[in-house]
Amino acid sequence: MKPYSIDFREKVVKAYEQENTSIRKLATRFDVSKAFVQRLLKQKKMKGHVKPEKQGGSL
Repeated sequence: MKPYSIDFREKVVKAYEQENTSIRKLATRFDVSKAFVQRLLKQKKMKGHVKPEKQGGSL
């Protein structure tokens, strides 16, 4: 599965920062999982960006 675009990720983060809404409501609105929104917000806070991380882990 391809990662969500950076534009989409930034839209989710921006909506959270500008609106007084819950993570659950945002997840429903953007049709993503609650965990995705949580990870996205954590990544933005810790790393300062929302670029997709490298996927996989096979050797």
